[in-house]
Amino acid sequence: MSPFRHLTKLLPLVVVCAVATIVAMAARSPLPPAARLPEVGVEVSDLKPAVARVDAELAARWKAANIAPAGEAPELQILRRLSLALQGTIPSLEEIRQFESDDRPDRLEHWTRRILADKRFADYFAERLARGLVGKEDGQFVIYRRGRFIDWLSEQLRENTPHDEMVRRMISESGLWTGNPAVNFVTAAINEGDVDENKLAGKTVRAFLGQRIDCAQCHDHPFEHWKQQDFEGLAAFYGQVQQSIVGVEDRPVRDGKAVEYEIEDRKTLETRVVPCGVPFHPEWLPEEGSRRARLAQWITNPANRRFERAIANRVWGLLFGRPYDEPVDDLADPDDEKQDLLDVLGKDFREHNCDLRRLIQVVAGSVAFRRASEFELPADSSRSFGEELAALKAAEGSWAVFPLIRLRPEQVIGSIFQSSSMQTADQNSHWVFRVLRLAQGGQFVREYGDLGENELQDRGGTIPQRLLMMNGELASGPSGGVNPFATLIASTWRIAAMASTDESCVETVYLVCLTRRPTGEELSHFAEQLKGKQKSERQKIVEDLVWTLFNSTEFSWNH
Repeated sequence: MSPFRHLTKLLPLVVVCAVATIVAMAARSPLPPAARLPEVGVEVSDLKPAVARVDAELAARWKAANIAPAGEAPELQILRRLSLALQGTIPSLEEIRQFESDDRPDRLEHWTRRILADKRFADYFAERLARGLVGKEDGQFVIYRRGRFIDWLSEQLRENTPHDEMVRRMISESGLWTGNPAVNFVTAAINEGDVDENKLAGKTVRAFLGQRIDCAQCHDHPFEHWKQQDFEGLAAFYGQVQQSIVGVEDRPVRDGKAVEYEIEDRKTLETRVVPCGVPFHPEWLPEEGSRRARLAQWITNPANRRFERAIANRVWGLLFGRPYDEPVDDLADPDDEKQDLLDVLGKDFREHNCDLRRLIQVVAGSVAFRRASEFELPADSSRSFGEELAALKAAEGSWAVFPLIRLRPEQVIGSIFQSSSMQTADQNSHWVFRVLRLAQGGQFVREYGDLGENELQDRGGTIPQRLLMMNGELASGPSGGVNPFATLIASTWRIAAMASTDESCVETVYLVCLTRRPTGEELSHFAEQLKGKQKSERQKIVEDLVWTLFNSTEFSWNH
């Protein structure tokens, strides 16, 4: 039984809380005009040269492939993409109204800066980044605090700490996992007091260089240049890591003897000492400092193009739902002869102090991010179906059309909850609403199915997911349904009661649920159903419309 069902027994208290929520929302002072809302990041005018370089790279790719890109998406659709990617939810009706009242020609750029100033961005993006750094499992609570690690990442994002500095801290710092949360990158690989140097070596290369060296743990890589000794040399940098009462520390000497990284030779079964080593450019490796500090400096060396390309590819993936180069952690070696879009993004990233906000702004401002998801091939009766399919795939592969990506579970439930409130559901919402979202949101994600660490791998929907959306308490509650608590704070009765006309009512529902206005056909169809209906009968029709839009394919996809 859902733990939330027990709350229905406290219906009188729930009614009071719900009324308080509505009163609080109604009394909430109006937000200032969009132009005066807090913004952070690079000034819009300063960003244009970088965006132009990215657009030129994309245009050259399309020209070489003889591809005409899709048209530009409507601005509300782009706003929805931004909100889903950076905050994990769709825009509220309140935000939509503010956006549409902003008459600046570059309002999308300004709204990107506004989203970056919102605490919801830092919290959500920290969780997304953490998936690639420490996975999604909670691990051993005694020595690992995933929540503290995410809070630390969120704080770094709010302070706009340079990315290379964050990485160096994760790899090299010591201390308690509670007092110095950065060390949780290391403690995530400690099990029963034993440090898994192999896991740390593989994770370090995948997370920060975007390449997979794990295969070389047992043998030379069959296709790449990685050798087994390369993997062993990287693992040796973590060979002095110890867990003690003071937390994570490096012990070069123990019991009067130097601590070395030793492994058992698979052939001779004899123990041998493995020296620290790097697979390329050993001149980047400092001679001074702890082993982990030296490794961190090598990883983030300004000449290491793998580092900047890896984060550029990951940020591109987090905004589009699919990385520029797949898989996100298996990039090819940089090509000295020919540079691509990741190099363009990476170079700008390096030249501006490894600024993650700037990188996000550049990607979000690119011509690719603003393409429509609809793509029509030029009419050609001689072209076969297979040729048309190949042409469509070529357009998708060259980013000439925005990819259709299924929403992540937390984006689905976040959008459902946002749709249940016409005002922005954030840290300033009434505590009752926030508790409800926390309690039910986690349950929905578990039932819907968490994507896990490999979240940027596109996966199809399932029948259980569709049934959960259609029949589950969590989906039906905000739209009306059988959940008394959710029904009381739902937005449907307010839309039904307060809309000035039938057409306005239908339009508001579409904006709240899909961040767009209905087509002419949709508007006339549903307005006709509302014609002459009053009170409960009218509310029921609105609830049915909301339920229908929740369960539409459009709601569950980013496009």
